[in-house]
Amino acid sequence: MVLRPANSEDIAAVVALERLPESARFVGQWSQERHRTTLASGDARYLVGEATDGRLCGYAILRGLAETSGSIELKRLVVHPPGNGLGRGFLGDVLRIAFEEFGAHRVFLDVFDDNPRAMHLYKSFGFVEEGLMREAARREGEYCSLHLMSLLDREWAGRRD
Repeated sequence: MVLRPANSEDIAAVVALERLPESARFVGQWSQERHRTTLASGDARYLVGEATDGRLCGYAILRGLAETSGSIELKRLVVHPPGNGLGRGFLGDVLRIAFEEFGAHRVFLDVFDDNPRAMHLYKSFGFVEEGLMREAARREGEYCSLHLMSLLDREWAGRRD
């Protein structure tokens, strides 16, 4: 997979990835218009993973690039197909960009409490659980809790692959 910045022509594929049943359970469902608005803002960067055949097999959204705090949110991370190791490499590339190119002091995210695969992946990169956001999201008409996790620049720098 080759990582590159997304452009407006990628939005339909981004929405299609987020609508896949295995993705839709764990990521929000934005309209194409909301994605286009976010992509066009100076506060976010979309990154896409492109397979050798040109199809998109993943995307991530980093938000908070305009903040002076150096705290960047990993808003979305989707890979397809899941469970084949794509997420590990993709996440590593996204974090490298956040810390080394955007100068993040802290990268944070939230993850559904019933998504142990993602929690395991984030912990394996050194993310620390900061707390539980009780009933912070709605999914299929039910409130769900989210774990808040973060990784600091010094933790990223001290990481051993």
